[in-house]
Amino acid sequence: MTKRSPFKYFKTSSEIIRLAVMMYVRFPLSLRNVEDLLHERGVDVSHEAVRFWWHRFGPMFAGEIRKRRIEGLKSSRWRWHLDEMFVKINGEQHYLWRAVDHEGEVLESFVTKTRDKKAALKFLRKALKKHGRADVLVTDKLRSYGAALKDLGMADRQETGRWLNNRAENSHLPFRRRERAMQRFRRMRSLQKFAAVHASVSNHFNQERSLSSRDIFKTNRTAALAEWRGLCAG
Repeated sequence: MTKRSPFKYFKTSSEIIRLAVMMYVRFPLSLRNVEDLLHERGVDVSHEAVRFWWHRFGPMFAGEIRKRRIEGLKSSRWRWHLDEMFVKINGEQHYLWRAVDHEGEVLESFVTKTRDKKAALKFLRKALKKHGRADVLVTDKLRSYGAALKDLGMADRQETGRWLNNRAENSHLPFRRRERAMQRFRRMRSLQKFAAVHASVSNHFNQERSLSSRDIFKTNRTAALAEWRGLCAG
């Protein structure tokens, strides 16, 4: 039985929808910025259409990316960097917990209202269930990590240090730029949804250009873009 295309009842082509979603999630652009950029390419759509496409197809694209990466065994268990970001939702402080591997790939994102032991346990269990147990977990000196890892029997795998967690700190920067362009978040659900989609898209296009030659980088970039254009093709 042939799988039905998710783009079947849309008047706009799947290529334009994929391009709009990629531009909005990957780059620090507003919905109206994406509308203007598409208009320059001769595509007449409203920013509300871009909003609908992102909500409809963003999680779908991210899910397929995650599925392909897990099938390709691209998830690392060697060394994880754990950190939490302060994010305001309607003026109230929330916390976005993030797990990043030694290459800077975002493994997990989880939003909570607190950053106590209970919240840390939820975050760690979610990451461990999806990716398995890491050999080393690098954290800051927040006591919640130590208490949670002790409950999980992984206290001996924790490492803390002043500069050890720079990998996680640097991985926050693309999300911070994107957050400013979106003018903050209004609900926990919206933050959790966007953080998960943004992580998958960033991982997909992250080519570590400083670690490879120009020719290799161009080849990998072309391959990533070609794979993106084939997402949910049916």
